[in-house]
Amino acid sequence: MRRKKSIEFLTEVELEFMILLWRHGESTVREVLTNMAPERNLAYTSAATILRILEQKKFVESIKKGKTYTYRALLSKDTYQSRSIKNLSEKLFDNTPASLVARLVDDYNLSKDDLGEIRALLIRRLEDVDD
Repeated sequence: MRRKKSIEFLTEVELEFMILLWRHGESTVREVLTNMAPERNLAYTSAATILRILEQKKFVESIKKGKTYTYRALLSKDTYQSRSIKNLSEKLFDNTPASLVARLVDDYNLSKDDLGEIRALLIRRLEDVDD
């Protein structure tokens, strides 16, 4: 079970890399490093290793262009968000999505606009279920 989790989900640093790839599209190791927060101060070899691990996990693919590898995400951000939320709901909220939503609504200081958006999403979803 532990092995499966490591392949399905990203570590914190891997997620940081994926967010950059989702935001910027194809990127070389240097471009990823350039787009990282300056305080990250990661070595080129460390960044290259992380991208190779992501490739082994099938989160990214590399394309060789001359002497340089360019990396791009194979997994969309939406797909990863769905996978992560489903896992969170199953593991931490006893597979009850309503509990997950209740925690979000209760713990965040949501504005009236935020709550209105959530209401509109729920109304649309209820209408889809009725059809």
